Order: sequence, then structure tokens, then C-alpha cells
Amino acid sequence: MPIVMDADRVGRSLMRIAHEILERNRGADKLALIGIRARGVPLAERLAANLKTAGGYDVPTGTLDITLYRDDLMKHQVGPQPILRRTDIPFSIDGRTILLVDDVLYTGRTIRAALDALIDFGRPNAIQLVVLVDRGHRELPIRADYVGRNVPTSRQQSVQVRLLEIDGRDEVEVDEVEGAS
Repeated sequence: MPIVMDADRVGRSLMRIAHEILERNRGADKLALIGIRARGVPLAERLAANLKTAGGYDVPTGTLDITLYRDDLMKHQVGPQPILRRTDIPFSIDGRTILLVDDVLYTGRTIRAALDALIDFGRPNAIQLVVLVDRGHRELPIRADYVGRNVPTSRQQSVQVRLLEIDGRDEVEVDEVEGAS
């Protein structure tokens, strides 16, 4: 299946998004990045590095596990004892603009769960959504503020984001789902 973003395109997209964030927010003084586990975390860390390079800002980063907030996973998918990963937000989100970061925006259910989880940590001034790939097919009225690339897909396809920190390489690939007709 086709690679729709290679390592160079991923890197350029993240730098472009960093510049868009700085322009829209007139700097980064009250910003914080929170990555949704798993691939949103390294993306948030890369964006923090890009914000430092592009504007000299040290933007704090955190990680968010949304496992217990999901509404779209059947009990047999998560299991009776879901695997919980660590949420680590080592700063107050109160009064900040939170940049919520994920790899792929699809139905919107992951983001809805992340919003629910975030609100348990405080009251941000605003939440902006950053995604590397927007593939469409929304089921909820959620849209990204910053998008690396729009990749129109069918429901019979999946978008695989691979990142160096987790998978050993950077790329985005569109695959046909097995057994889809």
C-alpha cells in the first residue's frame, strides 16, 4: 500500500505546524502540549522541540492515557482488566491553552475521550487539537486546529503512522483492512 508521508514529509509537517501554532497564539507563553498515548506523545515532544527551534519557547509537555474514557471499545476489546498506561501532566493546565496532540483523527471518539480525561485535571483556557493525519469519517463534531496532512480514505482502509521513537522509522501508510469488501 502507498506511503503517503515519508520521514522528510513528517518532519516538515511538524515544523510547519509549530510555526502555525506560534502565529495563531502570538507566541507560546501560556501553551502546553499533551500527547495522547501512544503516538501522540512523541509527536508532542517533537512539536515542543520545534517550538524551541522556531521561537525559542520552552513549552511543557505531558502524556495522557484515555483507556478508561473510551466509549467505542467493546469490553472484549479492552478486556475486564484494561492495560492502563501512565498519564503524566507535571504542570497545572488551569488557564493555559492546551495543544492536544494525536497521530490520526478519524471518528473523533478518541478526542472526545481525551477531552473528558483532560477536564479531570483542571480548567484550561482553551484546547486546540493537533493531528498528523486527518482521514475524515467523523462521527462527532470534532475538527483539528492543526493538520499535518489530510488523507481521504474509505472505511475499508486504515492509516498506519509509524514513528522513529516507537517503530524505528517515520512514515504514514494507508492499508486495506483485511476481509473488507
